[in-house]
Amino acid sequence: MNMKNVIKFILNKNINFYTFINMKTILKFIAILSLVFMIFSCKEKEKEQTIKGKTKITASFYPLYIMLENICDGADVELSMIAPSDTGCLHDYQLTTKDMQSISKADIIVLNGLGMEDFVEKIVESKGINTIVAGNGFITNDNNPHIWVSIEGAIFEVKNIYEKLCELDSKNAENYAKNAEDYIEKLRTLQDKMHAELDEYASSKIITFHEAFPYFASEFKLNIVSVIEREPGTAPSPKELNEIIEIVKNENYNANKKIPLFAEPQYSSSSAKVIATETGSNIYELDPCVTGKIDKDSYIKCMEKNMEILKKALSE
Repeated sequence: MNMKNVIKFILNKNINFYTFINMKTILKFIAILSLVFMIFSCKEKEKEQTIKGKTKITASFYPLYIMLENICDGADVELSMIAPSDTGCLHDYQLTTKDMQSISKADIIVLNGLGMEDFVEKIVESKGINTIVAGNGFITNDNNPHIWVSIEGAIFEVKNIYEKLCELDSKNAENYAKNAEDYIEKLRTLQDKMHAELDEYASSKIITFHEAFPYFASEFKLNIVSVIEREPGTAPSPKELNEIIEIVKNENYNANKKIPLFAEPQYSSSSAKVIATETGSNIYELDPCVTGKIDKDSYIKCMEKNMEILKKALSE
């Protein structure tokens, strides 16, 4: 009922003064609701117009960006990432003014979740930006966020991302689905290849640099007996370092072979070198695939390199 009809209704029905006063209150309430509805409608139309153009998708950091490079290939999208590609894991990352501008312009933000992006989650939520959390639903190990470091985890996140993209950006849905299917097939091929090469080393013991490899180790049945730095950039105390040295010495003695130490290319290996000097173990590098070139196949190349290094380390 519009305003004119309401007034006609009042006159025709001979409504008394008190009823009229109440009716005025109701009409005011209706007018306010109409205004609110109009504001929200305008906002929705603005959002629709943005999505109808080139969809702006922003990844929080490098591994998610590489997934998007594959999923969005050929789609009408504009990709960006918050943290530069040489940042590594986001444990201590702080947003810049440029990052804030990139976030504000995005139609869709893709996050890993599980605490990896605590520095940005509240900001994204407050701005009401469409958000995809790639790690949602993954069965975690103590909420460890490094899901993509296992191939199975990477496949899980690719599926999550493309399914949500199809919901939020229907005009590119067919493209997303086809690309994701192709990329998942490549990841499955990589997975089969790595199992064929590494399954003979199942149950092998290793020392890793930080808590990036539990899902990778679980996938290939490797046994992480200790971690050098619980948080990268936070060197172990002398007491912790001595404890790791004793663990490695005991493992070396019991197995009658040297347990390999794995540093990471993104961080200093000084602590690993101390352990190697004291125990006679060799240092190798395992890459959690958090930095690199902007190349659609960079994750696959990174994992193939990890496979070759593991074969060498575990066969010596």
